[in-house]
Amino acid sequence: MSLFTPFIWILIVLPIIVLALFKSKKVNYKYLFFFILYFLADCYIQHLSRLYFDLNFLGLKFAWIGKILSLCLSLAVIFSVSKPEREAIGFTTKINSKTQLKSGIFIFLGFLAFDFIFKMILFPKGADFDLETFVFQMTMPGLTEELVFRGILFWMLDKAFVPNWNFKGVKFGWGFIIITVLFAVAHGAVLTENHEFKFDLITILYLAVISSLSVGILRKLSGNLIFPVLGHNAINTINAIIRIL
Repeated sequence: MSLFTPFIWILIVLPIIVLALFKSKKVNYKYLFFFILYFLADCYIQHLSRLYFDLNFLGLKFAWIGKILSLCLSLAVIFSVSKPEREAIGFTTKINSKTQLKSGIFIFLGFLAFDFIFKMILFPKGADFDLETFVFQMTMPGLTEELVFRGILFWMLDKAFVPNWNFKGVKFGWGFIIITVLFAVAHGAVLTENHEFKFDLITILYLAVISSLSVGILRKLSGNLIFPVLGHNAINTINAIIRIL
């Protein structure tokens, strides 16, 4: 991956950010700047760790170090703010009302069922069981990416663009849309080291409409990051299971 890739991801979602700037009555530019800064910092920490550090000598192929460093950065940001702000990030055991939580879980499970059936039909199968794959997919992606995307970045954008759309008694805003798309773009677009731009529109649309959207709704309606972390890891674990069937 080229070092310019994270900037390309920002450029792809820039039209949505610009639209949010025009549609919002008041914008906190400080938090919009923090959003871009933190996103880029997290991307480069993970990318550079893959270039200069690995655990191949232990027989591990996944980006454990990058994910751990991403987690450390997230926790540093989370514990640098006040307790009320940590709760706004979702770093809390508090939940919304039982009705809102149930709605979030049911919506997520509906998306998850569709995702499972779709992938059962289209995913290649017959791969060998790999313990590291299951341990990694059951832990690191959900833990680190949810703290980043549905935690800190959500919080920063809700500070930048105050949410004013109501769904099930919970406020949604432009930050929800931006993060939903950005998460998908970061998994479906890349500029290679040879400066070849690869843009998988189908992957981006699917991730945005199914995975990213469902986990985002679960985050908002549950009120904390516990449920989206579990949901994210459930999606990844199911993917790994389907591939070995």
